[in-house]
Amino acid sequence: MTMLVSSARVLVAPQAFKGSLSAAGVAEAIAAGLPAAVSAELLPVADGGEGTVDALLTALGGERRSTLVQDPLGRTVEARWGLLADGRVIVEMAAASGLPLLEPKKRDPRRASTYGTGQLIAAALDAGARDIVVGIGGSATNDGGAGALQALGVRLLDSSGKELPRVVIHLQRLTTIDWSGLHPGMREARLRVMCDVSNPLLGPTGATAVYGPQKGVNAAMQPRIEAALARWAEVVERGAGSRKSGVGSREPRLREVPGAGAAGGLGFGLLALGATLEPGAQLILDLIAFDQKLHSADLVITGEGRIDGQSLYGKSTIAVARRAKRAGVPVLAIVGSLGDGYEACYREGVDAIVPIATEPLSLEESQARAAELIREATARAFRIIALGSHYASRARRQ
Repeated sequence: MTMLVSSARVLVAPQAFKGSLSAAGVAEAIAAGLPAAVSAELLPVADGGEGTVDALLTALGGERRSTLVQDPLGRTVEARWGLLADGRVIVEMAAASGLPLLEPKKRDPRRASTYGTGQLIAAALDAGARDIVVGIGGSATNDGGAGALQALGVRLLDSSGKELPRVVIHLQRLTTIDWSGLHPGMREARLRVMCDVSNPLLGPTGATAVYGPQKGVNAAMQPRIEAALARWAEVVERGAGSRKSGVGSREPRLREVPGAGAAGGLGFGLLALGATLEPGAQLILDLIAFDQKLHSADLVITGEGRIDGQSLYGKSTIAVARRAKRAGVPVLAIVGSLGDGYEACYREGVDAIVPIATEPLSLEESQARAAELIREATARAFRIIALGSHYASRARRQ
């Protein structure tokens, strides 16, 4: 790097350090370690999971709002969502239907519902929003998004015309979908869903088989839940009911769309409402106009709790680095730790990686001291940058 530190303009675009700091908190800690003369713009990023609302509000400005909704087990919780300054809305399913809302012993995918996520979308529609971005990372549910649709006014009926309970197993009895009560705002709303997986709804690579076990799906439950979701998919895809915007007019086999199995099949349920599924990290960068901001940047600082070979698959850190590389802007990554395969990140646009620990630390201590360690790591990195700038300057004079 040959830039002069005293005149540097830096984009600070890290994701969260899970278990310790939000993306916004990491960005603030990095900024605190920068030399006083450096001009920094904080652009915390996320991929659709917990912290997405805060990251976008920090980057774009807006208003935090909250709504009382049902958690995965039907208990009342206060869930936050974001109204951006330009009128767009950001909703996190994790705030209403997320795994962190449940203690491990209370995880029960047979009962868990996305109803609360639908309530959040309804709250945004009630507030007048018509451009809604939904992050679907971190779900505790495996109901195919049926609960979310019920919260938006869709009725799921059995053969006698009775509405089904909000329990995934009961989808095996689904006969008809009544779209007539769908929230009127949905007919003119644009739903964009942050989705970084390509799993279909059903089968060996589907929602239940791949992600169900972390939510409590065991070998005994799996066939029944899979059969219920298959019935759900069948009725949705044949265009049951008389919804004007036309589930029946959509392409068939929504179950096979890449990402339909995301968040326990919530991807499928939102597709049935006409949503588009988009890579979460890429959508975030588009929303914050990251590419435009790169034009005047001398350096990008990103980071995550652990960087490794898996970071190449959907992580915001590498999404940031790839775009910066295309623009010719160097990238520094401040990270909690290094994992297997981290070297591959250098080929994707990361120029240097600085771990935050300088001595052996337990995970608990590292998480507790994260802000301090990130600040100090940034300061160390800029000493090296200053050294490189000084060396390059002398070399040019000789």
